[in-house]
Order: sequence, then structure tokens, then C-alpha cells
Amino acid sequence: MIIKVGQGSCGIAAGAGKVFAALESEISSKGANVGLETVGCIGMCYLEPIVDLYEDDTLMARLVNVSEKDAQAIVNAAESKDLSPVESLKITEEDEKFLSQQTRIALRHCGIIDPDTIEGYLSTDGYKAIEKVLTTMTPEEVIETIKVSGLAGRGGAGFPTWFKWNAARQSAGEEKYLICNADEGDPGAFMDRAVIESDPHNLIEGMLIGAYAIGAKEAIVYVRAEYPLAIKRLTKAIKDAEEKGFLGDNILGTDFCCKMRIKAGAGAFVCGEETALIESLEGSRGMPRLKPPFPAQSGYWEKPSNINNVETFANVPWILLNGGEAFSAMGTENSKGTKVFALTGKIKKGGLVEIPMGKTLRDVIFGIGGGIKDDKKFKAVQMGGPSGGCIPEQLLDTVIDYKALGATGAIMGSGGMVVMDESTCMVSMAKFFLDFTAKESCGKCVPCRIGTKRMLEILTRITEGKGKEGDVELLTELCNSIKDGALCGLGQTAPNPVLTTIRYFKNEYDAHINDKKCPAGECVNLINYEIDTDACRGCTLCAKKCPASAIEGTLKNPHAINTEKCIKCGQCINVCKFGAVKKS
Repeated sequence: MIIKVGQGSCGIAAGAGKVFAALESEISSKGANVGLETVGCIGMCYLEPIVDLYEDDTLMARLVNVSEKDAQAIVNAAESKDLSPVESLKITEEDEKFLSQQTRIALRHCGIIDPDTIEGYLSTDGYKAIEKVLTTMTPEEVIETIKVSGLAGRGGAGFPTWFKWNAARQSAGEEKYLICNADEGDPGAFMDRAVIESDPHNLIEGMLIGAYAIGAKEAIVYVRAEYPLAIKRLTKAIKDAEEKGFLGDNILGTDFCCKMRIKAGAGAFVCGEETALIESLEGSRGMPRLKPPFPAQSGYWEKPSNINNVETFANVPWILLNGGEAFSAMGTENSKGTKVFALTGKIKKGGLVEIPMGKTLRDVIFGIGGGIKDDKKFKAVQMGGPSGGCIPEQLLDTVIDYKALGATGAIMGSGGMVVMDESTCMVSMAKFFLDFTAKESCGKCVPCRIGTKRMLEILTRITEGKGKEGDVELLTELCNSIKDGALCGLGQTAPNPVLTTIRYFKNEYDAHINDKKCPAGECVNLINYEIDTDACRGCTLCAKKCPASAIEGTLKNPHAINTEKCIKCGQCINVCKFGAVKKS
């Protein structure tokens, strides 16, 4: 048997590295005749560390929440092929549904192959697509296949991939560039990171096909420096691909030549915008350019350039091997194929999800994700990162495609899906995302640079209990002005969280402004803690835990909170065993 340990960033953070070391030590000390491999993230981040037992290519057992102390039992089970010693570690039928309800294309190899060896990718028909392309297809035929597939850019805008490729191909000039945008800056999004960490050769092959289609001889991956493991694995993958003849001069004995390199970005959110990314690549501060001209005509060093994100390229080899029609058969009329989402927040089963377009939000959150953590009430889901919008419960049956999500005021974005429950204050949530976009604004245009600051000031005032009549109307006016006047997509979409929370949760704004109350009990300045003297048993636990010494009382007698000292940390309500502490 082969033991495969999931070592994506999520797995390593949960202790997978220690599990791998313990297994390696156990195998060595026993001289066990079993294999040990590293694989990437299977997507079930909530169950990490995950260890899979394989017999040839067949999965015999998936073990979850594994620790170092389980190493001996796992090695014994693998060596004897008797799985009874690890029965308690096996994944449950309920958790198996997390994967069984998905359709995986971009993530098809993630958590299955070893990302550190090219042999693992080659064993899954790796580089067969580029071989087919270079030996049997013209660039125009490649572009036509992508057109038939209906593949849209997965970075957020959903622009037809074939159109961008064709525009770059038809642009005059011999020197052209293909760029991969792996500057994944949305809070709560980690789709691109997982693909690079788990299946780097798939990205390389997709980029090679794109480079051939547009006529580029140099490909660049712009990846955020906060992804060290992704950079490490991609660096090795590029070197291995060069040694095998899949990168460099005369690839696979043809006239096609293409080199690839990595550029580590400094983590500016605005560099997710393609022209700001190009500025950064050229060594300048990342700030958007005026369009037109578009990158397809004048991009990197003013040469024709094409930019797509990681997930877009990850679909390309599958499409070329299986045909454009196979991809377009999935999804909806307006949105073809599958989409990867990072499911995070107040969800029972957080992780990576890939589904055909056309599924509903309810299918993902309550079907695949298992519903809300601690069985609390669902309140909203934030789609599209800080530039997206908050979708309420009454719209849970919204179909996941670009048009339907856009109608709600949200956007598909790169695929962040942050779930919120009844304890979330929507005004505070809008402030959180606006704080992010205001800080990340490059400052080039006035609407974004100044407008987001003024909006943030108003939202801060409201959450502090200092809101006043007319604030909501002023926020709406500012939002529309920024959307109309901002230079790039960051500024144009920054108002979305505010607009959607006003649209669907205006009652919460009214409560903050008129009643000086936070219905969710989250805004510190608008909540108070008090002790019900009838329920208090005088155990003194709350007083002992209070960091501000704001609770007064003697043993076995009712206590009271000194509101002037109280810092509203919530420790008292968390430790009270009698439900005597109330929040209002």
C-alpha cells in the first residue's frame, strides 16, 4: 500500500508535517514495505490532517483528523492490508458527501498526486494536451476549442477567454507575453493557492497551451509572496518541466519555444487588476492604467499580452483533451463549466468546492457545506470578496452563474464564499470589507482614494452609536458616485458590500442609527452586559475572569457589573454556568 499525506498549507497548519515525519520514522524503524507520499489539498480543510491509503490507484481508506500518535496503527494497517486498526479514523459517510456532490476539473488532481514530482502528473495524462495541441492543432483551432467550451475568465470578470486569446493573437508584433494572475488577494479565498500547491504542472500545461495560442514565447506567473509553499512547488515544477522538454526551446521536438518564470508580488490587493499587475511586473508601483489600450494590444512593456488567473488555466488541459463540447455541456446558458469556491466562515464544512455552474447557493452551503456551524440561523453569504455583495437568506436558491449573482448585487468574483450566521452584524461586516478596500486603494483616482475613506468614516460612526438621520442616504449617494467615477474595478466594485447590506438589511442600519442598538450584539459601543440577580448564584467565576475588575459581589450573593469599568469583552457571559449574564 501507499500512504498519502495531504500537505497543502491547510494540512501543514493542522499538523500534517508532523504526521508525515512520524509515519516516515515508523516505516523506517519497522522496515515496513509500504510507500509514503506527499499530496496536496483534497479540499476538506475542516478534516485536516488527512491521510489516504491506496492500493495501486484505488483508494482503500481515507483517514481524517490524524495525529502523530496514529502513525503506528496506520503503518500496521498499510503493511498488513488489514484496516481494522484505523477504523476509528475513517471518514464518515456524511463527510464523504462533501466530495461526492462535486464535479472536479480544475481540482481533479488535487490531493491525489504528488505535486513535487512530474511523474505523478504524467501518470494522469499530464502534458498529453500540449502534445496534442503542438502536433495536431493550429493556434486558431485551439482558440476555437476554447470558444466552443464557453470558458470564461475565473478571476472575477467572467470575460470570454477565447476573445482575450484571439485579441492577443491578432495583435501585431512578434514579442508577446502570457501572464498568469495568481495574486489572490480576497480575504477568505485560497483557490489559486491550492491549485498551485497541489497540481503545479496542470497550471504550467494550461499556460503553455495559452502561449501557443497567442504566439507568446515567454510566460510569467505573478504570485503573491505570502504563498511560499506554492512558489516553492511551482519553482520545482518549472525546473522539472524544463528537464523533460516541456518548457524551453523546441518543445516536444516542434518549433514552439516558451520559457516560464515566477514573479513574487508584494501583496497589494490592487495588483489583482490586470493593468496594475503589469505595472508591478515592470518594477513600478502597482497602479491601474487607463483602458484602452487593453493589454492584448499594449500590455507588458507595451507588447501584446494576455492575462488569465490560475483557475482559468487549470481548466484548459482538460478542455483540450476532452473537447470544448464536454466542458460547455456543464453549467448554464450564460455560464459554462465548473467553478471553484473557497467555502469559509460560519460553516460546518469549510474548504474547497468545485461545482457545475447552475447549482444554487443552498446546494453549496447546506448540501456540500453541511449548514451553519453550531446549527445557528443562516443570515447571509458574502460572494466575490471585498468587492462582492452580501446575499440574504431569501435568495439562497439563487442559481450560481454570472448573470444571476449579478442580479443580487453581488458578483462571482474569484470564488470566495464567506458564510455568516445570526450573530453577524451586517453594518459591521460592510465596514470590515470597506476598511480593507480603503486601505488597499492605490490612491490614483479621487473617487476611490477619498470616497472610500468618507464611507468608512460614516460606517465607523454608525457602529459606534453616533449615526444620524441621513447617513444611509449619504452612503448610497457616495456608493453610486464611486461606482461611476473610479478608474479600475477595485474602486468600481468597492461599494458593493455597503449597497447590498443597505438593500437587504436596512433594518439593521435603522436600529444602529435610530435606536442605538446592534441587533446582532456585535458592535461593542452599542451593547451592555448585566447580571440577572435572580439567576446569579454568586459563584464568583465571572468576577475572577473579568480582566477589568468590573464585576462586584461576594461569594454566594448576586453580583453586579460596573458599567463604567466594563470593557465589554464578553468573558463574563462566556464563563457563566447559570445564564445569569445577559447582553442587550
